[in-house]
Amino acid sequence: MLKSLEAIQRYRTSGLSSGDADNHPWLRYLISAEERIVNVERIKSLRELAEGNHVLDYVERTLTLLDQLPLSFWIKELLEEVLIWCETAKGGTVRERILWQQEGINCRVHNIGSAQLYRRIKGDGSPRAEIVAALIEGHGLVGQQIRGEVPPSDGLMLSRLAHTGMLTPGELAHVVDNLTYCVIGAVSGELWEAAKTEAYAIIASIARHGCDVPDDLRERFKRMRHGAISKGENFDAIYDKLEQEESLSSKLTPLQNKTFWYAEPALQHFSLGHFLKIMTSIAAEPGLGDIRHISLEKTMASMYYDYRGAKKINVYKLRMIEHYLNGEDSESQGRHLSVKLERQDGAPDTLFFEFVFSPAADKLIQFCMEAEKSPLYEQAVLMLFDLFGLRRDAYDRFHNEETYLSDMNSSVDYKRVLLNYVAGQRVVDIGPGGGVLLDLLEEELPSVQPLGIDIAANVVDALIRKKQLEGRRWEVRQGDALKLDELLGEGGADTVIFSSILHELYSYIPYEGAKFNLRTVKAALQSAFRALAPGGRILIRDGIMSEPDGTRKIVFLQEDGMSWLERYSRDFKGRAIQYTKVAPNEALMPVNDAMEFLYTYTWGEEAYVHEVQEQFGYLTLSQYEALIQELFGEDAVILESRAYLQEGYTEALREKVRLYDGDGKETPLPDSTCLLIIEKRK
Repeated sequence: MLKSLEAIQRYRTSGLSSGDADNHPWLRYLISAEERIVNVERIKSLRELAEGNHVLDYVERTLTLLDQLPLSFWIKELLEEVLIWCETAKGGTVRERILWQQEGINCRVHNIGSAQLYRRIKGDGSPRAEIVAALIEGHGLVGQQIRGEVPPSDGLMLSRLAHTGMLTPGELAHVVDNLTYCVIGAVSGELWEAAKTEAYAIIASIARHGCDVPDDLRERFKRMRHGAISKGENFDAIYDKLEQEESLSSKLTPLQNKTFWYAEPALQHFSLGHFLKIMTSIAAEPGLGDIRHISLEKTMASMYYDYRGAKKINVYKLRMIEHYLNGEDSESQGRHLSVKLERQDGAPDTLFFEFVFSPAADKLIQFCMEAEKSPLYEQAVLMLFDLFGLRRDAYDRFHNEETYLSDMNSSVDYKRVLLNYVAGQRVVDIGPGGGVLLDLLEEELPSVQPLGIDIAANVVDALIRKKQLEGRRWEVRQGDALKLDELLGEGGADTVIFSSILHELYSYIPYEGAKFNLRTVKAALQSAFRALAPGGRILIRDGIMSEPDGTRKIVFLQEDGMSWLERYSRDFKGRAIQYTKVAPNEALMPVNDAMEFLYTYTWGEEAYVHEVQEQFGYLTLSQYEALIQELFGEDAVILESRAYLQEGYTEALREKVRLYDGDGKETPLPDSTCLLIIEKRK
């Protein structure tokens, strides 16, 4: 076993002895680290940073891989010394790190800082020490080049070992092959298997001539966007469009030959357009000529938090930054968000980039995170919207966005019935969610041209990625459901579908300052009707109220049922919920109040904070018909009007409640959903 591994094992079983502290200063630095500097891509929870030493764990894994390799003694000994020092600049106490920086050691660019530490403590000017220092400085070079973080010319730092005769080209290739295997393989075996072919090619080129080729910044950015591209980002099409519109190449020229640190984990959740705006803002910084490194470490560290024990993107900050980058700045927002570019003592060749929120904005974001499971959440998000000048109707589910879109896609069977009523070719889906109805239209009605329209930019972005990833032909656009005629032009659609979306417009979109407003629904329907061509149709699938009204008794089968009802009656925003508690687990309620409650009770705790904001039923079926007559008169005909109980509610509530009518007889759930087909007369 390697001596370094034995030292680590002694520390893990008995602590750090004075002898090991003296003989293995690298181990003392790694153990004493008070600041956790870790690529967040490599962890599942931020809590792990406080509960473990990921840098020491990583170094131990690299050494374990080295120990298993069938190498000659001198190569294994050489690589052992490289690996034990290659992460040391991430270690040390806060006081030690301050002193290092004062001495000119770049602790934030850890490969350089680690090589500097090695030279200061172990370096004796010998050829072997210089080989070790060069390998420490270049230990992650191959992986960084694969990720686009470094220009190809950085390979010269390793190729000089061959050019100066310290190693033959064959020896250099052999040493760096095994070093790179340990460095990447210690992250994960799967990552090494995916990267090894390209890694070997890069190493061979370094050993021959050092990759002294022009820096293709576009190709490097494409590599940095690997994760986004794998999720459907059309890099080439978007980049070409922005290049044509904004002359990106000339703006980005100052970034040629710069090394980027933590770019992908810091910016992977931003769109390519926003990613490039960030890069152009960095490129516009004066005095980049003597800058070699651009660090986004602080941005990366600030963009994540733990949600339910797992690392998650801080979507509150993400949305605010997106708004800032869009140029939709207001005087208020300008006071609460800014970009900071700075240099630090001890790192004169490094530029640090971060977004800075005001103390008020930062506290409000923290409040939103704490309120995620509370009815206060909606109020917290709206305050954040107000602080940054965001439109309050751009409702965003924020932290459970992916779950929400997935839930919308799971309703595919409920939506399929709409396909029987589609007219014409130009079919518009309002509020397409995860895109399930767009998929159905494309797959089952190949002659139609589906278009999804959503007001939420994050939903549109997700659908664009899905379209690219799956090769879909449907289109998606951001737009306001209350202004469809402006968006599509009068007569620009043959079918407009409102599938479980009108109740959200009713609940969330204020009309003349008031939510839960039927005028919002009227405005949406009128706009859609104007957008219809003669003979076109509006398809409505949504919640309804029961008629005639009556009383129901709910008997809860679970202990928390009554507390749910009590909480719901306090929190529901749509109207006053009436109930009379007649037993510890029984309540009498008007049927529509009972059903409104049961819709939310069905979804469970995870969805409560959102569902309590929505009123699913606000009209009876006959009231819907009267509304259509009021809005369109003789210009429209109702081809289909029916109510039904949506499958799933009975099953979901079977173990939770029993429902009884006014005579005390157990009764099924009433109809929950309507289907209305409205045709515009020719």
